[in-house]
Amino acid sequence: MNKYERLKLELETTGSGKMKCFGNSMLPILKSGSLLTFKKEENYKVKDIVFCKVKGRFIDAHKIVKTDANKGFLIANNHGYENGWTHIIFGKAIQSEYKNETKEL
Repeated sequence: MNKYERLKLELETTGSGKMKCFGNSMLPILKSGSLLTFKKEENYKVKDIVFCKVKGRFIDAHKIVKTDANKGFLIANNHGYENGWTHIIFGKAIQSEYKNETKEL
């Protein structure tokens, strides 16, 4: 089981989970190697950083930039690249830990 499947299962069973995320697509909000805490929510909104699936691929920490009653949620990184629309959101990032720095999201 990979880290995405493990986090998805944790969110489905306990409602929360943690995963380390890598890459620079969310700078300066998130640094590569940050340990994120995710929480399953009833509703998600624009600006939430989420763990989701877009076009069959897991997206571990990108933002909701638009919502549409029919299309769902438009997911994008912090530099304007849009991943696409989805209805599949597993959880929202609520905390980031990087080295000795903890930040509420």
